[in-house]
Amino acid sequence: MIETTLTNKSKRVAIRRDAPTVIIGERINPTGRKEVLAALEAGDFESVRRDALAQVAAGATVLDINAGVPGADEATLLEQIIKEVVAVTDVPLCIDTANPKALEAALKLYEGKPLVNSVNGEGKSLETVLPLVKEYGAAVIGLCIDSNGIPMSPEERVAVADKIIGRAAQLGIPIEDIVIDPLAMAMSADHKAGWVTLETVKLIVQEFGVNITMGASNVSFGLPDRKYVNAAYIAMAIQAGLTCPITNPLVTEINTAILAADMALGRDEFSMRWIKAYRKRNKGAGEKR
Repeated sequence: MIETTLTNKSKRVAIRRDAPTVIIGERINPTGRKEVLAALEAGDFESVRRDALAQVAAGATVLDINAGVPGADEATLLEQIIKEVVAVTDVPLCIDTANPKALEAALKLYEGKPLVNSVNGEGKSLETVLPLVKEYGAAVIGLCIDSNGIPMSPEERVAVADKIIGRAAQLGIPIEDIVIDPLAMAMSADHKAGWVTLETVKLIVQEFGVNITMGASNVSFGLPDRKYVNAAYIAMAIQAGLTCPITNPLVTEINTAILAADMALGRDEFSMRWIKAYRKRNKGAGEKR
């Protein structure tokens, strides 16, 4: 059983297929969040600290950190966000940037073993990201996309995953430090998109046994009642082999779907995690009344 280990100064998180699903909190990201973007542009990090604390309280055991503010010095901003998050939480981080300079600055600053988001099958990406992952002893997400774009079939996506895993092995990066993202795409644009991703997950797990992540909410883009679509899909993806989704733990429907999927797959002894979460939800509802 392949185990991907992430750490910070005080905490270790193990991602395994036979263990409860690891939630990577997605909310520290200004993309599509005008208030957060405006706050970061003004040098106000209160929303970052608030999002970090709320996501951990809701069950995230890893936090994705993105500093993609247009026109900003991404390396400097990413470093500052990491400092703010580390000051208020004790969970490992997922460093989310396509900027090699920002990535290296963050890796130099980080104390522990983070997850890097991400590398893909393009030559330039492999040549710039993987050496940094190796140098700083990080784990990395491999996206199933290359210079030809997003493959349309599960088999073609598996081929890209194979390329990433092979190139990483050449650099001495062990397979347990590779987490593959099969790419969840909008079902509103292609009615087969959800199926293709689920089939890709199954094939990758069968072929390589690696851990799997995805931005599961992408499947519902453009649809009404997105939270219900996302909750159903994430449960199906967990059954297929998803182990560490990048998602919003503050959405009750998603959180409960993950807990229920883990319970159904025998990863919740005596259903104690489900019962604990139920009591927590009902306590909160009682306090609101």
